Amino acid sequence: MTAEQPQMHLNAFLIGLGHHQAAWRLPESDPEALVDLDHWIRQARIAEAGKLDSIFLADGLWMGWAARHQPGPALDPLDVLFSLVPVTERIGLIATLSTTYSEPYHVARRLASLDHLSRGRAAWNCVTSHSDAEAANFGMERHVGQLDRYGRAEEFSAVLDALWDSWEDGALVGDKVSGVYADTDRIHEIRHAGETFRVRGPLSTPRSPQGRPVMYQAGSSDTGMNFAARFAEAVFTAQPTLEGGRRFYADMKERIAARGRDAAAVKILPGLSPIIGSTEAEAKALEQQLNELTPTGAILTFLSQILQIPLTEEQLDGPLPELSDDIRWESRAKLIVDMAHSENLTVREVGQRTAFARGHLVVVGTPEQVADEMENWFRQGAADGFNVMPPVLPSGLETFVEQVVPILQARGLFRTEYEGATLRDHLGLPRPAVRTSEAAGAAAG
Repeated sequence: MTAEQPQMHLNAFLIGLGHHQAAWRLPESDPEALVDLDHWIRQARIAEAGKLDSIFLADGLWMGWAARHQPGPALDPLDVLFSLVPVTERIGLIATLSTTYSEPYHVARRLASLDHLSRGRAAWNCVTSHSDAEAANFGMERHVGQLDRYGRAEEFSAVLDALWDSWEDGALVGDKVSGVYADTDRIHEIRHAGETFRVRGPLSTPRSPQGRPVMYQAGSSDTGMNFAARFAEAVFTAQPTLEGGRRFYADMKERIAARGRDAAAVKILPGLSPIIGSTEAEAKALEQQLNELTPTGAILTFLSQILQIPLTEEQLDGPLPELSDDIRWESRAKLIVDMAHSENLTVREVGQRTAFARGHLVVVGTPEQVADEMENWFRQGAADGFNVMPPVLPSGLETFVEQVVPILQARGLFRTEYEGATLRDHLGLPRPAVRTSEAAGAAAG
């Protein structure tokens, strides 16, 4: 491995007992493990042993539309990550947080706290939420429209940055002789007064090790991409084909550059769902086993929610029905519909294909075949790395770390040791300088 050779960035996306809807039904799985801290500790340690950049926890602020057939995000991501701080040393810790159903000051303080306690490993995945069910839990009849959601998210993100910058570096002096704990000339009110938020500041938490926690964003609609181009430092995306991945990568980098930002510094990380076997036949057998364990009701519930149309058992062996122009989850629905039309799939086949991938890249094969596909995407300009989504957890992550990562390392495509202590170090990102309140205000505009 040479210093000049580009390196992949790898993130472990941890959810429930695995990304496949039927993972919890395997003999090895404990249906109650998702609320057991040991389950999360084991996965974090596996990811860190593989020298992965980070672990990522998704979230949803409602019970979940598929609770009858599969577990969902049961625990608060930040609480889980706080619990993982003392049992890990280097792995980045990414929590999903909704800008629609949260307040900036609270989020800024909790993330700064995580960054301090982890010594610079905190990050957040910015989402705007997507369902009426979530809205109902916060006193609203319907979810906010996309443009309004992203308008709020832009102001929310600008307020967070201003709060994190409200303490300058060195403001905490701790001078026992003079009795001065903090230099208040270096602590500033942000006095934000925008369309949605009024926040005086400053933050009660001193500037954290990374300056600001790293910001990830997941959203592939046009509006989501424009938002990412302005704020994100890494982008999660669902791209099932190399051609689509290359288009998204080039488009996203162009939008970032058009904002006057360094496009090379923003990492694009497509989701990768690897089903791994010692032989291709063994991998396909595991895929078949999982598909056979997926109830018909789970397929219909999942697709009905994503596509915003009611589906019945009578439609399983026919084509997808036509969709309305205002489906709620626009970018993900489009990926699924495009896949169904290009491959002439039935509703049942679409459901099986998306039972855990949800429109992401799926690779079924040996460790070498998985590594080959990853290298091809990396070298063909479709990815800076991957958001790895094992079908079964923790065993699928363990297999990936033990069998795929060493191949990538041998090819000089991935680190063999951590070279820095913070998540920004892993991503090759500089520690941001403090911006004045005037600069923060300009960013918010």
